[in-house]
Amino acid sequence: MSRYAAVLRAPHVAALIAATLLARFPIGINALAIVLYLRAERGSFAVAGAVAGALAAGSGVGAPIQGRLVDRFGQRRVLVPLGLLHAAALGAIVATAEAGAAAAVLVACGFLAGFAIPPTSSVLRSMWPTLLPDRQELLPAAYALDSVMIELIFVVGPLLTALIATVLSPPAALIVSAASVVAGTVTFTALPPSRAMEPDPDRVSAGWLGALSSPGVRTLVLTSLPAGVGIGICEVAIPAFSDDMGATAIAGVLLALWSIGSACGGLAYGALRNRPPLPRVHLAVTAALPVSLLPMAAAPSVPVMALIVIPAGMFIAPLLATRNELIGWVAPEGARTEAYTWPVTAFVGGIAVGAALAGTIVEQASWRTAFVVAAVFAAAGTVVAVSRRGTVTEPQVAYQRT
Repeated sequence: MSRYAAVLRAPHVAALIAATLLARFPIGINALAIVLYLRAERGSFAVAGAVAGALAAGSGVGAPIQGRLVDRFGQRRVLVPLGLLHAAALGAIVATAEAGAAAAVLVACGFLAGFAIPPTSSVLRSMWPTLLPDRQELLPAAYALDSVMIELIFVVGPLLTALIATVLSPPAALIVSAASVVAGTVTFTALPPSRAMEPDPDRVSAGWLGALSSPGVRTLVLTSLPAGVGIGICEVAIPAFSDDMGATAIAGVLLALWSIGSACGGLAYGALRNRPPLPRVHLAVTAALPVSLLPMAAAPSVPVMALIVIPAGMFIAPLLATRNELIGWVAPEGARTEAYTWPVTAFVGGIAVGAALAGTIVEQASWRTAFVVAAVFAAAGTVVAVSRRGTVTEPQVAYQRT
């Protein structure tokens, strides 16, 4: 753990990570809180699901646009207004629901709330090389720590949401989410490294394609999408397995164990001292993901599945960490923040597609078939990564761009 301790001891790093966690906490709260609230308020899972889906869609559409705005206008001019807009949109969901507004209005508010989530994680990823200027060997640990923190949000966020909804009410969870994103974003942009990051007036334009003008960025996007589809299928197949085993309530535990496995894998990856070349590690992790998902199709019981899901999750965080690190190699000048948003957007979009596919697969075939299909999609990502590996190469002078 000494490598992580060294990262956290770097000036301002611990404060930036804490502020990022606070600003990004809504991604672990909003979807569940919206479903719980609108199910109780409108008596319809269809409306609740539509609003939660609009939230996810807005987030996917908004991230690259926000990244481009940050590259052009700077962090403080973009992140704080976005945080305030996100909080206002969450408030609008509650206000319009209480006023009896049509479902379309709620869906629009959900889309706006997702669109306006500040991309503090992508901004922090673009800052790592400047935060650790004399300790470049710590960059793998920094990117791994970032991926583990996201997993932590997805584990703690739903638990906190359920607690607040039970003790207070589902709208109270949305209020906590709104306060969290505003406080975290304001704190993040007030810290010295954020204040020092100003856009270069003479920056080179990346063109209308922005970060996607880089073949390497396109490769990382194309490999992230099928991997996300595989993960999305598993997120539905695991509850389907639990239901088939007569243990529906255990699905949350299995999903939490899956996330814990991912966090453990991320920590192990970041702790490596004598790591092979990054492209080789990336291809190895990409190839290991489908292999790790396949055994879940053969799980005979809940206890066995509880053991299998842990190694099945171990390659998710390292996959995201290696891709975030590779983005630093291939991001075009003038579009660095935007570049960090694209693989995550593709991955999350893939998860949404996979979740939608999984329901049909489970109903038409079985949960076992769903896990096999998930592994096939993840393997497709491996094929893309291998076939396009020549587009992701280390620059002449790595990590020196700002």
